[in-house]
Order: sequence, then structure tokens, then C-alpha cells
Amino acid sequence: MLDANSEFTINRGSEMLENREGERVPSITFKTRDDSDWIDRSSDDIFAGKTVVVFSLPGAFTPTCSSSHVPRFDQLADRFAANGVDEIICVSVNDAFVMNEWKVSQRVENITFLPDGNGAFTEGMGMLVNKDDLGFGRRSWRYAMLVRDGIIEKMFIEPQEDGDPYGVSDADTMLEYIAPGESKPLDVTVFSRTGCPHCARAKSLLRESGIEFEALELNKDYSDRTLRAVSEALTVPQVFINGARIGGADDLETWLAAARDQAA
Repeated sequence: MLDANSEFTINRGSEMLENREGERVPSITFKTRDDSDWIDRSSDDIFAGKTVVVFSLPGAFTPTCSSSHVPRFDQLADRFAANGVDEIICVSVNDAFVMNEWKVSQRVENITFLPDGNGAFTEGMGMLVNKDDLGFGRRSWRYAMLVRDGIIEKMFIEPQEDGDPYGVSDADTMLEYIAPGESKPLDVTVFSRTGCPHCARAKSLLRESGIEFEALELNKDYSDRTLRAVSEALTVPQVFINGARIGGADDLETWLAAARDQAA
């Protein structure tokens, strides 16, 4: 099997996917919108003098793009920034209206959504492919790249496979390339109930420890059946960290103390 990140050219029927490492990004003008104003942004505006991570995908609002590709880059944005990345950009062959609405629906704050409406940038990258079988027309193959001052340093291109492969253009792979061994943020969820003092205490403990978390509220975001299904517990809060059930506020306090001792 081809290594998706070695120098190669893939023939997908009449389409050619090309690794452009060492080359300059295509020089085009992106048609963007800010509120009601059209704003032209050139490639130089975006890339000159900056370190930029770009990830490109087949389409706004599509499943893998919305559930995995975009959210993980947003979650790791602070790690990228700490390692010298000035901007994270999501490119798709969609117009500015679609890209703006998609960003709103994704509720992300750390990613620039860049419309490549005519596919000019994607074609210049050698990544424009035919997706007529899905009714999409011409779209981008899924890839990610690191660009320094307009020069492509590294590309992670998904391999030649049927469908929409997603395995090497992800945020974790890019971060590992830029900063090998960099720590990742914990994935934390609190099953909570409005007005519950123990739930409030658990959230305070997490905030005081500088740990971001998602809080799900009983009878709003989940039911007692869901709580029993995932934890076999009848009480709240129930805290989960990186897939493991920690338990209630007292259990969380013990876990945090142990984590501090281990880090000391």
C-alpha cells in the first residue's frame, strides 16, 4: 500500500492527486464575506509571513467533516498556537454563504473557514476531484498541510481508497508532526443536574484545575436511562475522563489529587 505522505502522484481515473511539498501555495483571490460585505483575500494576505495549518475537505455540513475533522482542529487550537501556528484554516469548495453558516453551526472559534467557491485553490493544489457520483460535482480531496510563509512544508493526503477516507489528515497527526509528544487536552464530560450542589462542586474542581469540560444536564441533554446505560449509576454528577468513569465530586477530587502527585 502507498504511504499517503510520501512523494507520489495518484491516478484516480482521470484525476491526479499530487504532493506539493516544497512548492508555493497557489496564488488566487478568495471571495469571502464579513456580515454583508464581500471581502477579497489573496493568498499573500493569508499565508505571507505566517505559519498556517490548512485542512481541506469534500464539503460543508458533510458527516465526517462536521463530526470529526473540524471539531478536533478546534479542540487542539491552543496546542497548535503554543507551537508557533498563527492560524488554522478549513478550505472547502463551497461558497462564502455556505462556509459562514457552517462555521456558525459548528460553534468553533479558532478556525478560519475559507471558501474556495470556484475550486481554483484546490485545483492549483492538484486536489480537485470529480464527485459526480454523489451529485457534488468537483470537490476537494481530503488533506492537511503545514505552510510556512507561503511554502508547503508538509502534506498529509488521504490515500487512494473508495469513499471518503479519513486517517492521516486529522488534527492529531498534524500536531504530532509539528510537536512530537505534545500533550493533548483531556476529554471530559460531566453528567449533571441543574441545581445539584455536588454537580456544581465537580464543575468548580475542574475549572480550578484548568480542565475544560462539557456539561450535560439531566432531562435536557440526557435522561436517567442514558445515565444508567453509560455508568450504571443513579446519582449525579457522573464525571468521565478520556473514556473512563471517574464518578462523583469526591471521586473527582481524589482523581485530581492523584494526577497532581503524578505530575510532581
